[in-house]
Amino acid sequence: MIEHDHAMLRGHRVPLGAYLNGQWITTGTTFTVINPSDASPLAEVAECGPAEALRGLDAATSSQDTWRSVPPRQRAELFHHAHSLMLERADAFVDVMVLESGKPRAEAEGEFALSAGFFRWYAEQIAHLHGTYSEATTGGYRVVTTHQPVGPSFLVTPWNFPLLMAARKAGAALAAGCTVLMKSAKETPLTAALFTQVLHDAGFPAGVVNLVHTTGSAAVSEAVMPDPRLRKISFTGSTGVGSTLLSAAARNIVNASMELGGDGPFIVLDDADVEHAVEQAVACKFRNAGQACVAANRIILHSDIAEEFTARFVERARGLRVGDGFDGVDVGPIITQAQLDRVGSLVARFVEAGAEVLTGGSEVDAKGFFYEPTVLRVAGRGEDFCNEELFAPVAALYTVDSAEEAVAFANDTRYGLASYLFTRDLNAAFAISEHLDFGMVGINRGIMADPAAAFGGIKESGLGREGGHEGIYEFLEPKYLAITVDEKRVMNR
Repeated sequence: MIEHDHAMLRGHRVPLGAYLNGQWITTGTTFTVINPSDASPLAEVAECGPAEALRGLDAATSSQDTWRSVPPRQRAELFHHAHSLMLERADAFVDVMVLESGKPRAEAEGEFALSAGFFRWYAEQIAHLHGTYSEATTGGYRVVTTHQPVGPSFLVTPWNFPLLMAARKAGAALAAGCTVLMKSAKETPLTAALFTQVLHDAGFPAGVVNLVHTTGSAAVSEAVMPDPRLRKISFTGSTGVGSTLLSAAARNIVNASMELGGDGPFIVLDDADVEHAVEQAVACKFRNAGQACVAANRIILHSDIAEEFTARFVERARGLRVGDGFDGVDVGPIITQAQLDRVGSLVARFVEAGAEVLTGGSEVDAKGFFYEPTVLRVAGRGEDFCNEELFAPVAALYTVDSAEEAVAFANDTRYGLASYLFTRDLNAAFAISEHLDFGMVGINRGIMADPAAAFGGIKESGLGREGGHEGIYEFLEPKYLAITVDEKRVMNR
């Protein structure tokens, strides 16, 4: 195996190879990473296929028993060292994220801080994974419950939050004692490489962490998923791909965590603080150019405040600056030309169905893949795409006449990831939240990711949770020990 070259990007050294069994390697072929802000090539990254992925699984499998046996405090020290290195290299992470994902630098800084926070959270959990002890209901023995690592895990990360997803998934898996094979998104492999380099430099043993890049995700998954050595799949991405991976996982009954599509309803009731709701809606909708599974997908306004909210929201949307993430802008590019074409087609479908364009509605004339922040007022709710994940800087506004109608419309979707509710009434906040069929409800706030929170959805938005105490247990299996205790025999000795 040959050590692969590195690229210098804005003064930062970034590995370009695959990382297998503790080494960066070449694969003989590469693919090009594109800067979506100007469509220019950034770097040539090692193209991996089934062979490299299986080598990564080989390494993860060979290292599993050793890694699970590392004492918790020793594993935690590796985490703390990695966390320190992440902080030292913050500028590199932020710059590379801006380059390959296009997001504004301020948003990349926010993603970095949250990602480092997740890694620190898992470091603090490692030595506090406790079981239970109780007497059996019939007496005569004790019920002891402990936990053990699931085993080698396949972590599939998306492009929209490349560092956050890597840190959140790998942090939980490694903290639980699982070895990992990570697959980066083809649009953002460089951030994954920087993260993997940090783990290498922190001293994680060879084989515990493995990373492949590929433009042939299906072929890699088709090679890894049927392998009986694989015991866990953690995927973030579209519901369609997640369903395919779940079908593959079913063959060997592979443990699966899925964070899939969203259709986030953003409900603003008649008693809400409208200015605050507008501020939060702008952040929730236009962050990452709307390319987030938890973005506000349907903004549902009570008729009493709809006009005021709409006027203020449109004004704020018109004032958002669009451009290169290094230029102090508010909204960056769409990730690829194909995605940009999809956004244009989506808006055209809304307009054809009678939606009114209040602002935006067109591509930006620039070298990169930019689309104007767009606000649509939608009268009807019968179109199929009213429950389609927009994944774009496009806000669709709907009007309802009651809280009951708002909840019914919010729940009228096959998705169930994030939802949002704005009201000054504490009673309404609790009552309505309990009736929203979503895994998460943001009450009077549009951003709610936190290391201590259980992130995830229901229905077609996925299975399992990431973050919080629940996140690490996604990579642990409970084990029950029945221990005979004959008190009479002992006491009569």
